[in-house]
Amino acid sequence: MLKNLILLIFSTLLINANARCDNQCSGHGICMTDDVCQCYDNFGSGLSHDSGDCSDRICPFEIAWVDNPNVLGQFHKYMECAGKGVCDRSTGECQCFDGFEGKGCARAACPNSCSGHGNCEYIEDLTYGATWNDHVDTTNATTTAMGTVAGFSDDSKSYKYNLWDKTKSRKCVCDAAYGDLDCSKRLCPYGTDVLDTKDDTYLGLEAQKHQEQTILLASLTGDFDGFDTKTFALTFKSQLNETFTTTPIKINTASGLADTENDIKLSLLKLPNGVIDGVTVKVDLVKSDTLEGLLKTLGTYTTPKSIVRGANVGPNNIFMGGNDRTVLWSGVNHRRLTVTDTAYMVIKIRFTGSSVQGPQNFLIVEDYLCGDGCTPKLTGLPVETRQTMAIWSSIVEITKSDYNSYECGRRGKCDYASGLCQCFAGYIGDNCNTLTTLV
Repeated sequence: MLKNLILLIFSTLLINANARCDNQCSGHGICMTDDVCQCYDNFGSGLSHDSGDCSDRICPFEIAWVDNPNVLGQFHKYMECAGKGVCDRSTGECQCFDGFEGKGCARAACPNSCSGHGNCEYIEDLTYGATWNDHVDTTNATTTAMGTVAGFSDDSKSYKYNLWDKTKSRKCVCDAAYGDLDCSKRLCPYGTDVLDTKDDTYLGLEAQKHQEQTILLASLTGDFDGFDTKTFALTFKSQLNETFTTTPIKINTASGLADTENDIKLSLLKLPNGVIDGVTVKVDLVKSDTLEGLLKTLGTYTTPKSIVRGANVGPNNIFMGGNDRTVLWSGVNHRRLTVTDTAYMVIKIRFTGSSVQGPQNFLIVEDYLCGDGCTPKLTGLPVETRQTMAIWSSIVEITKSDYNSYECGRRGKCDYASGLCQCFAGYIGDNCNTLTTLV
């Protein structure tokens, strides 16, 4: 027994003596019987990553930004430092080229770190428009003559993005009042060009139209009592992406709607910095069981050329199916809509001030419960906001503005260092839309 043990120990020592790996694998691997190192993870030798003496570190592999295709024509395979950096073999860290950063140079860097005036966001998180209702989905079955039926949301429209660079490509999303690719410039006020010529200019300024937005609140209870004494708020996003939310707006349906109209108007006019300097408000309560009646109330109804029963629907036709309450309102989009006997509060808001003459972002309706410790404190509204074909709450543009909207009113240059307009001779004002001389 002892003899066998001695022979085993001797054999082991003989094997180890004969296994002479280079540099003893640098302490980062196991020397095999063929004198070749089996390196530990992330250790090797040179660009080829052969084992060698295991003296070099291997850097992280990430999906390559650019690489050659394989035999199947596939791109974006895994590559050391994602093909956008040089590996420091002493540390195992990538020295990324300009414009790339992160583990294995996996993600794009935003220019100048967004100058401290924005967030660097992935392409999969980027959105469309300033508010949700800026989006019009012409393929969505819930799109109607009223616009996109999407309920109320504080966010702008997002999309699903699943391409290879969804967690790699990034760009700056600037803070309010800042712009350019690196968010380094201060934005200047927008205003109408006071000398702009239009086909109807001869009609005078009184004939020009201001933008009008209509908020449709569909009662969840089916009557108007559910609205009474409830409070909500409106959020306005300016053309400089500044966001302002009103104080609580109280609905009073019991004693008439004049107080509600005045409350909405004053709340908007009291927003900071005179961001809304002129507005009119009209509130109506509507109970309708036909699409025609509802659209007439909202001011979007035009007399159809004909009413047809069947599948052949042309422009300006209304299709009526087996149930006369199921109609297809023909216009830009052909969509089926069911209108039931529902109670609606219709709030028409027209922007009339010089600061809001041109097209404005859609208002955002804050219809949620905001209780103790929340600002502004709201009871919320009992409104239907689901994407249904029967009942909905929405906000749409009823009247487009005839007024234009340009940086510095197109009558001055923006000083991007200060965010102030340098008006040309003969013009003054924050947005250079006030004449000082007759032309």
